[in-house]
Amino acid sequence: MKKTLIFCSALLMLSGTSCVDSLKEYNVDPKSATLVPGSTLISGAERSLVRLVTSTSVNNNPFRLYVQYWAETTYFDEDIYDIETRTINRNFWDQMYTGVLVNLKEATRLIDADVLLDAKVKANQKAAAEILTVYTYATLVNTFGNVPYTEALDTSKPQPKYDDAATIYTDLFRRLDAAIAALDPSAQGLRDADLIYNGDVAKWIKFANSLKLRMAITIADVDAARSKTLAEQTVGKTFTSNADNASVTFTGASPNTNPLYEQLVQSGRNDFVGAATFVNRLNTLNDPRISYFFKFVGEGTSAPQPGVFKGGTTGVGNSYSINSAPGSALEDPTLPGVLLSYSEVEFLLAEGKERGYAAIPGTAESHYNAAVTASILSFNGTAAEAAAYLAQPSVAYATAGATYKEKIGVQKWIALYDQPVEAWKEVRRLDSPRIIAPAGALSVYPVRFPYPTTEKSLNKANNSAAAGAIGGDDVGTKIFWDKF
Repeated sequence: MKKTLIFCSALLMLSGTSCVDSLKEYNVDPKSATLVPGSTLISGAERSLVRLVTSTSVNNNPFRLYVQYWAETTYFDEDIYDIETRTINRNFWDQMYTGVLVNLKEATRLIDADVLLDAKVKANQKAAAEILTVYTYATLVNTFGNVPYTEALDTSKPQPKYDDAATIYTDLFRRLDAAIAALDPSAQGLRDADLIYNGDVAKWIKFANSLKLRMAITIADVDAARSKTLAEQTVGKTFTSNADNASVTFTGASPNTNPLYEQLVQSGRNDFVGAATFVNRLNTLNDPRISYFFKFVGEGTSAPQPGVFKGGTTGVGNSYSINSAPGSALEDPTLPGVLLSYSEVEFLLAEGKERGYAAIPGTAESHYNAAVTASILSFNGTAAEAAAYLAQPSVAYATAGATYKEKIGVQKWIALYDQPVEAWKEVRRLDSPRIIAPAGALSVYPVRFPYPTTEKSLNKANNSAAAGAIGGDDVGTKIFWDKF
């Protein structure tokens, strides 16, 4: 379910001024809110989180380049994994901690302190903040490995210790289960402050269980038994259609437009074209989503080539005019930004079946087909197009690849086109498709971000300990769940 991004004004809670004890009490701006409701901070956190994970700003989110959906035109520093020069890792880290987690922590404190809030409503609002907190920490772990967690956001600990990544995941499962248990659909939630589900608590329960399923499958290669137990606990409780997608629909007015619109249209720049790695695969598979993902060569010019889609070379400069630019659909300022989709859930269920998780109903093939169909429908395709696509031997589950990781991996890569952070994680975890670092790359293919230089200088001892614990602060050091 999509919620249009509209920020609620903070409620004014002003006291009377007929009797004061000091002149300081006169020094109050009557036009400013003296108390911000915790729910509005959750609005801000939702907005910040969705913008960051869906952005195409190379200063914050280069992952469309890393999974080779796109290639760059004039400047290709990010294509060749220049992370430190533009402080991409620092920007991602800072926005996750200060733009999202700080707001969620303060929101929880304010909600907890609100004596006028009904107990069940309060529990629902705090649970929503907790689910988003779990999502954010899981993303940080998936990106960096060991990170500050138990001492993070504590103002008395300006140099927080780093916690073991696997241990953080264990605690996140605990917190997620507690949040699910606290949600009560009979009571209201965040109401209009909820940019994702407009206060629909039942949808939050589905979101939390879908997130739990994602995290459970993520650890499958390193803890199969636990993964099975956790994944099977979500059966019948996850997303069941695209209407359940955890997403924020942006507005057509600044500053609340989709970040893709800002970077593809509003900037006036032509920085990206499709990467040959991706475009060639779509062409080979006769994928109906290609016209959503990309413009045909010359579209909108005096020399159009209708139906011709061509990708550029990763790691070098590419001509914008002779390659396929990102699709017109991505230029819509109101385009939803997605945190987790029904299509992704069905791919996870397909993988669970392949791993022998018996409590999951259906077959791997039926879930795979549902995943591909949901993806095509979400990108403006039709059920008929999905059926024809799945009928091709190169796509049909029985013949699409040698292993389930290959079959699911390729189609999941395609389906996660507008979820680049998760796409990068799944490419690393499933090793399908195999992404080859471009010629001229500054490093091996990045399987994690290095720690920000600010951490190395301002939190040196704890940062050095964390680097040693994971086997070195290097882009080639794998996250704990990346076994193969």
